[in-house]
Amino acid sequence: MTGSPTSKAIEICGLKVGYSPANGESGFVREAISFSACGGEMIALIGPNGIGKSTLLRTMAGFQKGLDGQILYYRKPVDRFSPSELSRMLSFVSTESVQVSNLRVADLVAYGRFPYTGWLGRLSETDRLMVSDALEKVGLLKFARRMVTQLSDGERQRALIARALAQDTPFILLDEPTAFLDVKNKYEIFHLLHQLARENNKTIILSTHDLNIALREMDKFWIMLDYESIEGAPEDAVLNGWLDRLFSSGNVAFDTNSGDFYFRKEHAGTASVQGDEPAYSWTIRALERRGFYFTTRGKADLQITISKDTREGSLIWTAERNGQTVRVNTIYELFNRI
Repeated sequence: MTGSPTSKAIEICGLKVGYSPANGESGFVREAISFSACGGEMIALIGPNGIGKSTLLRTMAGFQKGLDGQILYYRKPVDRFSPSELSRMLSFVSTESVQVSNLRVADLVAYGRFPYTGWLGRLSETDRLMVSDALEKVGLLKFARRMVTQLSDGERQRALIARALAQDTPFILLDEPTAFLDVKNKYEIFHLLHQLARENNKTIILSTHDLNIALREMDKFWIMLDYESIEGAPEDAVLNGWLDRLFSSGNVAFDTNSGDFYFRKEHAGTASVQGDEPAYSWTIRALERRGFYFTTRGKADLQITISKDTREGSLIWTAERNGQTVRVNTIYELFNRI
């Protein structure tokens, strides 16, 4: 069963999720969750720690029941799918480390074919081709016979995504897929998932704290707040101030111009900058980190001009402050002199 790229592939309506108190621990309930997504969309599920993102994903995957409301896949409630039907409808990727001895990468990925192999679990030629194709898409085909325990964190996460690809479901749910990965692997995982959504018309929903990447790569944000759920394009989240509401602390704010979160700092004065990109933008960024407010109006407390040494081609920062002028060749030196 598939839907057109513009039809609602999933609808979450007035959902209540959580669990009862057990073993001396307090329970958890999150109410009034309403979201939707179309086929081929890549969705970022974002919100503060402890808001219930993982609980929502587990409920969407059918691992636990919702307490109220509905989750609809192609207008059919999730609890009306049999386990076999659900395993062909969606795949789930968690951050849990796979530490099974004597398990090769190809064998891990092959687990994704079990919904199609029957009770004997024998792989057909088609199944093997699906496994190879999944490994190739995530760049792990050459590691097919390597032990899973010998993979790096980034490679292991790719292997888990490959398993989801081999499962060949229209929905892929991922709980913090880039947690614990370095910057390079974070971007590569996001790029891979973006391609899968576009080229294979899969609806991909992932929880993440990597908002800078999400702002660039996602089609839609699902934002969970204490008593509210909000959805829209990343740009809607910026322009409507939704991202500011993610943080109750007065020490953190969101810059709608740069698309970055930043710590509020003690005001160090105003600054103006003249020069060419990219040095111009990076200088402003450095000034803001030091507590300066960038301005183009009137005379600033600190005036900086960026030029280039015509003989050596190196950059020169000329700064004027309190009647004194300094000339330096690095931003680091600039802040040690002004």
